[in-house]
Amino acid sequence: MIPYRLLRTVQLGMKSLMLHKLRSGLTMLGIVFGVFSVIAMLAIGEGASNQAQQQVLELGAMNIIVRSIKPLEEGSGSSSGGGMMGSMPIYGLLRSDFDRLVKTVPTIVNAIPIREMQREARYLHNSMEIRLVGCTADYQEINNLRIQSGRFITTRDTEARDTVAVLASETADRLFPGESPIGKRIQVTAGYNTNFYTVIGIMADRTASAAIGGSLSGQDFNKDVYIPITTMRIRIGDDDYRFRSGTFSAERVELNQITFQIKSREDILPTAEIIRETLEKFHAKKKDFAIIVPLELLRQADQLRQIFNIVLGSIAAISLIVGGIGIMNIMLATVTERTREIGIRRALGARQSDIIQQFLTETVVLSASGGILGILLGLSTPIAFMVVKSFAFNFILDSGSQSNELFGIFTKMTPSVPFWSLPLAFGISVGV
Repeated sequence: MIPYRLLRTVQLGMKSLMLHKLRSGLTMLGIVFGVFSVIAMLAIGEGASNQAQQQVLELGAMNIIVRSIKPLEEGSGSSSGGGMMGSMPIYGLLRSDFDRLVKTVPTIVNAIPIREMQREARYLHNSMEIRLVGCTADYQEINNLRIQSGRFITTRDTEARDTVAVLASETADRLFPGESPIGKRIQVTAGYNTNFYTVIGIMADRTASAAIGGSLSGQDFNKDVYIPITTMRIRIGDDDYRFRSGTFSAERVELNQITFQIKSREDILPTAEIIRETLEKFHAKKKDFAIIVPLELLRQADQLRQIFNIVLGSIAAISLIVGGIGIMNIMLATVTERTREIGIRRALGARQSDIIQQFLTETVVLSASGGILGILLGLSTPIAFMVVKSFAFNFILDSGSQSNELFGIFTKMTPSVPFWSLPLAFGISVGV
């Protein structure tokens, strides 16, 4: 008997709503777009968070990065007119630091020393400013670099101090337009010295890493030239001389960065503290190093995701509640205009609870139908986002470089619908 009465109430509710199709449809739209906005905003927040976490993972969640930083008291270390400086700034990580940490910290499974210099590379009449990177064979894996052709630096190249070089994608395209650089020799000007290196490989295009949390500067890997770090030490040395627009500058740095790979996640933070304490004993006066722990950045990115979800979900929930208020107003007006119907039903024996049940059923039918449509729209958020990106592409191409950079960040993000948002949005829509 009860199921039949309930079914009959639903039928009456549907019939009443169908008598005013336009009004019911417009009322339902508030719930549709409310549910859709909850799901879409949470999906966009989840996508932005996933992108941030992916950037951190590319740094290596099992790594500890130690960078050389120039102390403020060292000054610019430059002079005009090409004259030599009275004193050369000396700062940063030392090879003795590298050896000491590798030998004394048991949780370190691998360590990659890196030396970087800004130089000019030349082949015939083609030249460009590049980042000359002295590294070991492990540099490729730790930075997620892929070989396009040829090979990367090997341990043998490092041990033999071979004069070989691997070109990044843009470097290869600009120095060797329309031809293969493999086997050819490039000229790299470093300070007073000019060295020649035989090209043994080309790297595939690599997306630039974004600056994260102010702890790590962004890096463009597509304008690099990689040589063995031992070759850089022998051929160029630790002194970095630069001549630009009539000014001369010099500084001495042994290592720009050391990347440590750690045994397990549990050892990362304790190992970072040991590295910090060890380096502070020998660099306490200058404070010329910084330690970046990607695991900490990953935790910060996860906290940021939770904040995104709370803020965006709250904003979207407000629009959902507004849609519910719209249904309340319409149903209140419906009750007023259906006074005659209510009186007839009461005269035929209907109880007050029956009348309330009928109008509640109509509101639930409206909100549930709108909730289902909103969920379907919400699930299409990734597709809609792709359509928006395709339409925006032509517009952004005509804009300046800043817009193109912003569009690059925009295109990398893909909304991800968190499935827990579906019952949440639907539950709020029906509950209201």
